[in-house]
Amino acid sequence: QVQLVESGGGLVQAGGSLRLSCAASGSILSINAKGWYRQAPGKQREFVAKISSGGSTNYADSVKGRFTISRDNAKNTVYLQMNSLKPEDTAVYYCRTMSGNLYWGQGTQVTVSS
Repeated sequence: QVQLVESGGGLVQAGGSLRLSCAASGSILSINAKGWYRQAPGKQREFVAKISSGGSTNYADSVKGRFTISRDNAKNTVYLQMNSLKPEDTAVYYCRTMSGNLYWGQGTQVTVSS
């Protein structure tokens, strides 16, 4: 069964940190590029960060310098380290494949209180 399973969301105060994980299984290869998106209430889903099979990264301007995407190919897992969180970072965060077949995870809620 092909799956992307996110974890690590929660409630944090502004200025705090969280680390999200996205574990892939099934036919999703560890070398596939993967990324993170988020969707806040009443807003469209937006791109957050991407990591290629070679490890190169891209970030949305709104998170540059605060978020870091990384991967552990041995565990077929992608991480999103989020520092200096702001209330506007509150959203459901989704992991997805960025190469090969398109798969989305079920999402994990991140809530940042002011």
